[in-house]
Amino acid sequence: MTTSCRAAAAQVIAAVLGGQSLNRALPAGLASVAATDRSLLQQLCYGTLRDAPRLQALLAQLLEKPLRARDQDIQGLLLVGLYQLEGSRVPDHAAVATTVGASRELGKPWARGLANAVLRRFLRERESLLAAIDTAAASAHSEWLYARLKQQWPEACAGILAANNQPPPMTLRVNTQRVSRDGYLAQLADAGLDGRAGNLAPQAVYLATGTDVQALPGFNEGHVSVQDEAPQLAAALLGAQPGERILDACAAPGGKTCHILELQPGLQSLLAMDIDAARLDRVRDNLQRLGLGAQCLQGDGAQPPASLAETPFDRILVDAPCSASGVIRRHPDIKLLRREADLANLQREQGRILHGLWPLLRPGGVLLYVTCSVLDEENSQVIEAFLASRPDASAEPIAVNRGQTTAHGRQLLPEIDGPDGMFYAMLRKAA
Repeated sequence: MTTSCRAAAAQVIAAVLGGQSLNRALPAGLASVAATDRSLLQQLCYGTLRDAPRLQALLAQLLEKPLRARDQDIQGLLLVGLYQLEGSRVPDHAAVATTVGASRELGKPWARGLANAVLRRFLRERESLLAAIDTAAASAHSEWLYARLKQQWPEACAGILAANNQPPPMTLRVNTQRVSRDGYLAQLADAGLDGRAGNLAPQAVYLATGTDVQALPGFNEGHVSVQDEAPQLAAALLGAQPGERILDACAAPGGKTCHILELQPGLQSLLAMDIDAARLDRVRDNLQRLGLGAQCLQGDGAQPPASLAETPFDRILVDAPCSASGVIRRHPDIKLLRREADLANLQREQGRILHGLWPLLRPGGVLLYVTCSVLDEENSQVIEAFLASRPDASAEPIAVNRGQTTAHGRQLLPEIDGPDGMFYAMLRKAA
């Protein structure tokens, strides 16, 4: 028996409110609804989470008392209802009726009256309710993240907030071993898909409208991959040369690993390492689809396998775990799941990974440090602390004519119809 879109969306949002990521919660929701409803379910979940801090502030005004913890599904349902009234094209009467009806599917018919009262009151008092929420909530960001963005990027803050609140573009990476970018743009046009070349990465193509990967010409044959333009810079900046030994230390899901091999097929070896065995399988899948070869190894960058020290690497890529504050538009659940206290833990882990991997780098070699964060705590501050503790390390300029130069690297900020937010720092080991 299938579930209605609103009830399924409420259950997915409830799972995220309970601490589960959208990537983990959504598949069960998609499996519970009819195939024809899956697109709408994704829209409801992503849209609700993208606007969640603002919707939560509105809901707090509309409820006489907070809902019980065991009623997170009803909270999720009310947030979905408010999103439909505030941020979707669903007619008001349909949004109210379907949301109220879904409460019975959730096994809580008592919530019908509550949902009806909350949504109809919002329609009556919309302007005054919106005017009463604070600036951070109005921007659809948590108070702590809004304050940090305002402090660290005062001139660019409005643009970052706006980009975070928009669906991201679908961006492709053309495998130029198989086809040129211009040639692939022609293939897209022949398939009725509108694409344009990116401005940063020479293999990047933006689609005017997202589509299923199976509709992309040559996808199964390895002609193209889905990857944002900002991370496409990593392989070029790493600058792998023929005959070199390369380590991609936090490799999953494998986009950067594959891009390095596409740009430089003459490598002596490339080792793709990741701490998560399940995610390492995705690296293998991507390598297989693209017809590329690399050794895959489960391992922790902070405590890498001792055997790796036997033959040093010429270049190391570290796509470090981070807050993902530069890719919120792709993962809107970050707005609910990420906490201010997480930054100190992430900063420590990033430092541990740098210190763990540095002995594996040959003298004169380079390490490229990458995060998809826009927060200085995870970027320049990490590099500054590492440089202070390692006299054999020095930072080199990043040759990218986009974004902003920071104390020890280059910061790309998320742009509407442009790249995600990403930080790069290049460290060289003394010869």
